[in-house]
Amino acid sequence: MLKATLSAAILAGAFLAAPAQANINPWQQCGLGAMVFPDNGTAAAISNVIWDLGTTAVSSNASSQENCKGANVKTAQFIQQTFPVLEQEIAQGEGEYVAAMLNVRGCEATAHADIVSAIRNDYADKPAADAQALYNIVESKVTSQFAASCSAI
Repeated sequence: MLKATLSAAILAGAFLAAPAQANINPWQQCGLGAMVFPDNGTAAAISNVIWDLGTTAVSSNASSQENCKGANVKTAQFIQQTFPVLEQEIAQGEGEYVAAMLNVRGCEATAHADIVSAIRNDYADKPAADAQALYNIVESKVTSQFAASCSAI
């Protein structure tokens, strides 16, 4: 338990310290897909996922910022790198990694339980959910339903 908590804290700290931009869907606006299909977000996302499951897309903000047109990749990077654990914790309704993800996204701790519940409900409806689907749900919830409790860092 201590090891998991320490790991989540270290990962969250790394993402909070990293420079980022705001309002971005990294699968559509970053990586090789965005370079090949700059005006077609759907084609860019498909290309990124086919190429390497989107890993390059979510990490390209740090390595090649010119390939991203917006900004909040910290949350996407965290989700991509911790997806299996996040998926389990969302199913449970709580956990250190879910809390770290919401901290990275700039959400107040007092709102975490409500946000996780809302994410959990939407995520359960996705038949073949993946890191991108989770990212889209998180961003949808924190920018609309929980905008007052979350800020773009």
